[in-house]
Amino acid sequence: MTTIATAPYDELAATLRGDVITPTDPGYDEARAVYNGMIDKRPAVITRCRDAADVVAAVAFARAHGLEIAVRGGGHHAAGHGVWDDALVVDLSLMRSTTVDPEHRTVRVDAGCTWGDVDHATVAFGMATPSGFLASTGVAGLTLGGGIGYLSRRFGLTVDNLIAADVVLADGTFVVANETSHPELFWALRGGGGNFGIVTSFTFTCHDIGEHGTVIGGPVFYDLADAPEVMRWYRDLVPSLPEEISGWLGLLTMPPVAPFPEELWGRKACAIVWCYTGAHDRADEILAPIRSFGSPLLDGIQAMPFTALQSAFDPLYPAGLQWYWRTDFFREISDAAIDVHVRFGAQLPTGHSTMHLYPIDGAAARVSDSGTAFPYREGGWAGVVVGVDPDPANADVISRWARDYADALHPTAAGGGYVNMMMDEGQDRVRAAYRGNYDRLARAKRRYDPDNVFHINQNIRPAEGTVT
Repeated sequence: MTTIATAPYDELAATLRGDVITPTDPGYDEARAVYNGMIDKRPAVITRCRDAADVVAAVAFARAHGLEIAVRGGGHHAAGHGVWDDALVVDLSLMRSTTVDPEHRTVRVDAGCTWGDVDHATVAFGMATPSGFLASTGVAGLTLGGGIGYLSRRFGLTVDNLIAADVVLADGTFVVANETSHPELFWALRGGGGNFGIVTSFTFTCHDIGEHGTVIGGPVFYDLADAPEVMRWYRDLVPSLPEEISGWLGLLTMPPVAPFPEELWGRKACAIVWCYTGAHDRADEILAPIRSFGSPLLDGIQAMPFTALQSAFDPLYPAGLQWYWRTDFFREISDAAIDVHVRFGAQLPTGHSTMHLYPIDGAAARVSDSGTAFPYREGGWAGVVVGVDPDPANADVISRWARDYADALHPTAAGGGYVNMMMDEGQDRVRAAYRGNYDRLARAKRRYDPDNVFHINQNIRPAEGTVT
């Protein structure tokens, strides 16, 4: 633990509108807990900031006293980078304001918001910004890593809809990054993670979805024995579908809760979760090839608010479960990959463990690889294998299954993983995640964080040379 005396923390507290939490405070264990229950870090101090000025003060204090800095937004990151042993945690979770501009179709979002906060604000106006698949996911982490979700085929990734970001840099400077102000920083933030500064607010473009914010979507479940046929059909179907519809595929265990029929509880299945955001009078036509395929165990497609679809899986995955993640990008779902999926899907070790494939095509694929820091733009899927369970005693079991599954699948992959779903896997994996964009990101890092102050992340090291 740090040996800094109590007095400097008192001085820090006096400069903040937010709270300063140390290991001796009653709320410390709650404040250091993150979404992944497998993470057990003990920071030196947690600063719960209320505004950008608090963030500036926290960064200045950390640098003056030689403390490492971890940055916590929603706390969802796989590797738990929002907290760190002996670090000062810049906790943004109290910064939860959202401001919708219906006329200009934008939303300004504080960095402590979850996507549930954003959807609550925008769907009231019949609009949404592309995000992910859980309402409890933090806006900051998902955005900075790329942002793949239900709306990506139609409206692009989250980073493709980012207009501007307010950023506190490593030297304490506050800047606005957009296409004309600090454009290289703006480019790097769109996929480069938290390497370049602490974003305190984001401004996004919003889009009309469905009718008055109502979409048509939900899961269709098939027996696991049908998975090879379903996956071959799915890989050919998705690229041919109108961009108003998207669907991700998963291998999972049917949850033992309502509204799932009790006779299906605990049954292993292959599922596709669909989301259609187009005109409702065309829905039957668009969904016809989906609803006519195979012999589903359960068809859950129905009209619902986008907020309902976005939050549908949150109750099944509350904070505090044990998680172990592995990820890769895939240009195709090959027959060899399907063989691997079938083998390891039959071995799902716990009821929460799963595998997902998220499509990256349509609008997301029309941006060039170098257009943003997120480089996988030629179409295909982002894949993730996650071992999940409430019981810490099963941590080794779920981790081993996920590693073995991902290792067997990796030869069929495109060579890099999605940074939002990576554990601490080493510098080679970080470089592979950014492909040809890595060197440009390293130069941006040298310019905006030459001392690598922000390194508790999927770290991009500063390029060698003089800062320009």
